[in-house]
Amino acid sequence: MKNVIDPFISLSYWPSAGGFGLNTNILETNIINLSVVLSVLIYFGKGVLSNLLDNRKQKILNTIQNSEELCKGAIDQLEKARARLREVEMIADEIRVNGDSQIEREKEDLINAASENLEQLEDPKNETVYSEQQRVIDQIRQQVSRQALRRAIGTLNSRLNTELHFRTIDHNIGLLRAMMNTND
Repeated sequence: MKNVIDPFISLSYWPSAGGFGLNTNILETNIINLSVVLSVLIYFGKGVLSNLLDNRKQKILNTIQNSEELCKGAIDQLEKARARLREVEMIADEIRVNGDSQIEREKEDLINAASENLEQLEDPKNETVYSEQQRVIDQIRQQVSRQALRRAIGTLNSRLNTELHFRTIDHNIGLLRAMMNTND
């Protein structure tokens, strides 16, 4: 490394003999040398620096445009989402209202159906009770009639003598002949 640095150091020790030379010692440099170096840097570096700045500026502008487009897209999506949310809320409210009224209708229908079923069950029950009452009444009538006939027969047999018995038979035979003659 020392070999690489030596020629530069040796250049600084050579006295300049009226030529242009580069003084590497900053303390010995003068304003002219500094102005030459700065002008060379500005002249050659101006294109590079302006290109770098233009590229950076273009990247920043592109980033801003992309950000603005993304922001607009996000705002549009947000508005669409809000509109969809309003629609869904309206539909939910409508469903809720319709659901409540549907529940009320079904409740009323169920109550009416239960009432009709009870009435339908009451009718056969009442008919069954009525028919059972009529059957029992008919049985009681038959039993009363049988008992009355037995008593009447028993009373007739105990009080009826033979002569009265024959007269009753003759009388009934006469009634039957009269009925037969009226039918002919």
